[in-house]
Amino acid sequence: MLRLLVALSVSGGFLISLNAKATEPDDKGEPFAWGDFTWMNGQSRQKTFPLSAWGGAVTPSVYLDVNYAYSMNHPRDNTLTGGASIARHNELALNLASIGIDWNYKHVIGRLSMQYGNTLNIVQDLDPSVARGRSLSSLRYIREAAIGYHFDVARGLNVEAGIFSSYIGLESYLLAENWNYSHSLVGDHTPFYLQGVRVQFFPTSRIKIEPWLMNGWQTYGKMNLAPSGGLALRWSPSESVSLIANFYLGTDTKGIDDRVRFHSDHSLLVRYYDKPNARFISKVAFSVNNHIGFEGGGVDSAGTSLPGPGQAHMIGSAFAHRVWFMRDLLALTIRPEVFSNPTSYLAQYAPPGFATGPNTKPLQVWGLTATVDVMPTDFLSLRFEAIHRSSNVPYFAGPNGTTSTDGFQPTTAGFTPDAVNSQTLLTLAANFRL
Repeated sequence: MLRLLVALSVSGGFLISLNAKATEPDDKGEPFAWGDFTWMNGQSRQKTFPLSAWGGAVTPSVYLDVNYAYSMNHPRDNTLTGGASIARHNELALNLASIGIDWNYKHVIGRLSMQYGNTLNIVQDLDPSVARGRSLSSLRYIREAAIGYHFDVARGLNVEAGIFSSYIGLESYLLAENWNYSHSLVGDHTPFYLQGVRVQFFPTSRIKIEPWLMNGWQTYGKMNLAPSGGLALRWSPSESVSLIANFYLGTDTKGIDDRVRFHSDHSLLVRYYDKPNARFISKVAFSVNNHIGFEGGGVDSAGTSLPGPGQAHMIGSAFAHRVWFMRDLLALTIRPEVFSNPTSYLAQYAPPGFATGPNTKPLQVWGLTATVDVMPTDFLSLRFEAIHRSSNVPYFAGPNGTTSTDGFQPTTAGFTPDAVNSQTLLTLAANFRL
């Protein structure tokens, strides 16, 4: 009999570990229980959960991500801009530490995970909704917190409410689950967390349909009166192919109720070579994640109509190709990527004072990333990464830094942040998850 241990992934799908040999797709079985999807970009590599207790009803977890990054721009204040994965230059950094617990007992499901580290300063501190009233800022230390119930409908129906990892995009908030250590450009500019309600429906063991009702776009609270809505879809016709599509609709511009944001992304993941016991190449796979979105409607405080989709839009793509070696002990991933956001309405990790709006020069960024992984177990990864990104406008921290003339707070009067058009970043990282 199969023993299922289910863990939530950022894409909203289920990662299922089996204590039995996987079988071919069976619409009468548990969702996605017929295959091993740990090879996928954005999914945990864990095949077993040794901390699980009480017959798998409760599963504690520990996650640790540390890194050392070096920017060839040598920013004076050691602060990096232009990305949501790495915060500091030339320092050993605790990027993210998290402990949590998942439960699944008598149809009651849920999880609680706490977090701490530099990632909070990059992601959670940029939540604009915490400035609307009070009582939201303390939520930054919660990575996930949800309670729900499982119904035996078709292959399963889950209803949950709380704080979740975002379903938008392919990559995980947890860097250890991604093929590259740094998030892609499109991943950097989409939400990493959402607060709301979601329903996961599995009509067959190969299909997931997941509607969402949320407070907003990477916000704990709401920016306007209306909530946001979304939909996540996944279809895995075989163990080697998965298609994912996500949609979002909300009002996320401060104080403008009738300005609408739409966003959509879709992904294709294909593993086209699989020889697990091979001494040289053991797996080869690729993923492609395309994004398109826009904002429209509304007027500013002067009564002027705000830019429509012709200007206020984003489009981008990330293609990752990964090769595993020596029975999956080593892996090499190459990722080219492009991103365009003319009014910069999604440019959340830019240097201080970065201009946005219809009269600014459209933001365009492109990059190339190479990541080498050493994976002695499913629980530990040692990673080396080289990433180069260029933009058409100054977007990355330059030699004089973005804080002050001497690199220390407070900001010196009249200081102009030093931003440049390119950045080459070298990173060593260790990821542990149990």
